[in-house]
Amino acid sequence: MSDDRHGDPYVRDDIELPPGEHRDGDLIDGGRRRVESDAMGQVRVPAERLWGAQTQRALKHFAIGDDRLPLAVYRAYGYVKMAAAMVNRDEGGLAPDVARSVIAAADEVIDGRLDAEFPLFVAQSGSGTQTNMNVNEVIANRAIQLAGGTLGTKQPVHPNDDVNRSQSTNDTFVTAMHVATVLAVEDGLLPRVEALTDALWAKAVEWVDVVKIGRTHLQDATPLTVGQEWSGYAAQLRDAIGRLRAATAGLYPLAAGGTAVGTGINAPPGFGEAVAVRLAELTGKPFVTAPNKFAAQGSLDAMVASSAALRGLAVALYKVANDLRWLACGPRAGLHELRLPENEPGSSIMPGKVNPSAEEATMMACIEVMGLDAATAFAGSQGNFELNVMRPLVADSVLRSSNLLADACDALRRFSVEGAELDRAKIDEHVQRSLMLVTALSPVIGYDKASEIAHRAHDEGITLREAALATGYVTGEEFDRIVVPARMVGDPHRDLGI
Repeated sequence: MSDDRHGDPYVRDDIELPPGEHRDGDLIDGGRRRVESDAMGQVRVPAERLWGAQTQRALKHFAIGDDRLPLAVYRAYGYVKMAAAMVNRDEGGLAPDVARSVIAAADEVIDGRLDAEFPLFVAQSGSGTQTNMNVNEVIANRAIQLAGGTLGTKQPVHPNDDVNRSQSTNDTFVTAMHVATVLAVEDGLLPRVEALTDALWAKAVEWVDVVKIGRTHLQDATPLTVGQEWSGYAAQLRDAIGRLRAATAGLYPLAAGGTAVGTGINAPPGFGEAVAVRLAELTGKPFVTAPNKFAAQGSLDAMVASSAALRGLAVALYKVANDLRWLACGPRAGLHELRLPENEPGSSIMPGKVNPSAEEATMMACIEVMGLDAATAFAGSQGNFELNVMRPLVADSVLRSSNLLADACDALRRFSVEGAELDRAKIDEHVQRSLMLVTALSPVIGYDKASEIAHRAHDEGITLREAALATGYVTGEEFDRIVVPARMVGDPHRDLGI
């Protein structure tokens, strides 16, 4: 088998060493690799890397696909390991100098300075054991460096005994998932959705009095204003934001302290509560300890709910982007009530063609989020007894969804919504030609007579006014007094609260 699968020189088969030939930390293979060990024996690890034996084994056995676990998970893990080290130090379970080195190394993980040390793929042990040990090994080896020791020796910092003290993968991975998702949604996604919502609302206010023809079933309907229409877009996103905030709050309870199966074995009393307090202080988020660690570790319900809220945002965003695309279709053979910014050429064969590319890209991102949510929901249903072993997949799917939506909202706002303009002549033409203005006549002459006028205008290709006069049901003066589009839209200023 090639030593370069996925184009990655660290994905190798020739990693195992016969037992007893070397000491941990020895440089071999001309100094290109060093010796590290785990419970299964000795392993060759690239000399320049901070990870250890279990990470190297995972690179061999889980080289599945090209998707790496998001760096956001590892940076969140940095917070978890830092908080645990602080609590273990305060409890007297970790020597102050060891805790100091671990905390310093964890801080580098949080800052992204050690991103290159986290190479594992999404598909791995379903609890995330490989990722937890990857973090433990990297933090331990970096702490050893900071303490002036030799990489791979596990002295003076041990990945299991010190970095993983009072913890298990089963409680820390789901804790890191929660921390990563809260940070991604609250600090990355929500500000961008809100900025897009504000941009849509600004257009609604600007165009509050512009009368246009409404459409239902993709067919002409009664008038409204452009501002009323766009206020609907902004309100739809605001509602999605509210649901997303509510779902994200469900991630504040953390599993830390449950260790292997939720009982807290090998952790001191109150460890989970203390870690949650530390995480809240470190991140500025209101994390608390989960009241029932068995539910927190045996299920992924909070992540499933967050994914569903992200899907809900994707559905709303898709509708908005798709409407803008339809409103801009043309320029001469479509609706073309909206002029979108011209960002790039739209065709390799048709000169001058420009496409609604920001809308199309947004719609593709939304479709992907809907698919990722389907995977998350199914994975969430696969919990067995005290553990759901689909965690890396769920972490990846939810974080990818959040990032996709954040970028899509940003691009749609910057490259489309903020620069959008109205084609007032086309809007006015549609209003004047609409047959559904006949709705204003219905209370005066009755539904059946109004319907007759609309059908006659359509069948004979004449204006609504001409058809109305031809029937004799109303006079020209009556028609002009009754059929006034601007009086058919209600009170747009009241509707927008301006």
